[in-house]
Amino acid sequence: MITVASPREPAPETRVALVPETVRALTRAGHRVLVEEGAGLAAGHPDNEYVDAGADVVSGIDLSTVDILAHVTPLPPPSIARLRRGAVTIGLMAPFTDERMAALTDAGVTALAFEKVPRTSRAQAVDVLSSQALCAGYRCVLEAAIRLPRFFPLAMTAAGTVPPAKVVVLGIGVAGLQAIATAKRLGATVAANDIRPSSAEEARSVGATFIDVGLDTSEGAGTGGYARSLGEDSAARQQAALAPHIAEADVLITTAGVPGKSAPRLATTEMVAAMKPGSVVVDMLAASGGNVEGSRPGEDVRVPSSRGGGEITIVGLTVPPADLPTDASRLYAKNVATMIGFLSTDDGLAVDLDDDILAGAAITHDGHNRLTDPAAAQPPTEAATSAEQTNPPAEAPAPETDSGNPA
Repeated sequence: MITVASPREPAPETRVALVPETVRALTRAGHRVLVEEGAGLAAGHPDNEYVDAGADVVSGIDLSTVDILAHVTPLPPPSIARLRRGAVTIGLMAPFTDERMAALTDAGVTALAFEKVPRTSRAQAVDVLSSQALCAGYRCVLEAAIRLPRFFPLAMTAAGTVPPAKVVVLGIGVAGLQAIATAKRLGATVAANDIRPSSAEEARSVGATFIDVGLDTSEGAGTGGYARSLGEDSAARQQAALAPHIAEADVLITTAGVPGKSAPRLATTEMVAAMKPGSVVVDMLAASGGNVEGSRPGEDVRVPSSRGGGEITIVGLTVPPADLPTDASRLYAKNVATMIGFLSTDDGLAVDLDDDILAGAAITHDGHNRLTDPAAAQPPTEAATSAEQTNPPAEAPAPETDSGNPA
């Protein structure tokens, strides 16, 4: 029997690593599940639901007795130090600070970081970055819609016709595709851009017009279907080509991130100021450096319109999936449960580093830092199938990141 624990996440995190549905599946598989009191309240799951699902709801988790600790927020070193040697942690772990990595290594635990899951077809069911990006893309559109002082859809009435809002989406990964689809469902006209080769087809598949900025798309292609940063000259040409499209938009949504790096700058203050008064910009990557100059995580920043007569609102998001904690937790918990399945054998807990998913996700194991140990080779990615595909698995910026992007 494997003991799996899910702690109450520190504020302001609202998600939880396990929901009653996944607890039920784990207990049926013969595992013991510990859930800290109040862990699921913000996600809409009171303690009694966990009890009904077979979990032991406890006032505090004794980490020294846990085989697998499932978490959302990266673990602080003091908590890591209380884990027993040989335990496994599953969750988001970035940033991979020296202090955190040293604590994980000293504790002798296997830390499986969802940020390091390989981009392969088989790994889609544990791809948290994609499952949370789905939530983030949806949330971006809602944030824009409640601030835009006009309708999204076309409205034909006896009093006259209201034209649809014009939305531009930059970054066509999972979050961007969900943003496009949501804006289309609300009735807006949508145009989109991404620097990856497959992005034009993906944008059109969900009803958006692709903005061709005239760049060689091979320059923006990274490994595993993700984007990579453009050079300074190409980035400047991209901004220049996007500027007139942004100026005519009512809403600009940016979801473009490059794994392991600060979010690329796609829109300058001057580009935003050229939009009509009342327009809204939503920067999903504000907490990672921002796609939009001047965006600040958790704040609405107002920029005077160079056309005069009003302002443009720049909405900087922090962790948008946490604003949809019920469904974000449901998807996250399914990713966790699937990962636990890779660790479960008839004899109990086993970490098989010959498994490409476990090998890719493991940042520490048996007292070794696998991010810095050259002997700990990482498995190859499968470039043809990435988390940033048009039809992602039932989901899976993280922040985390999106392509062009996340996350």
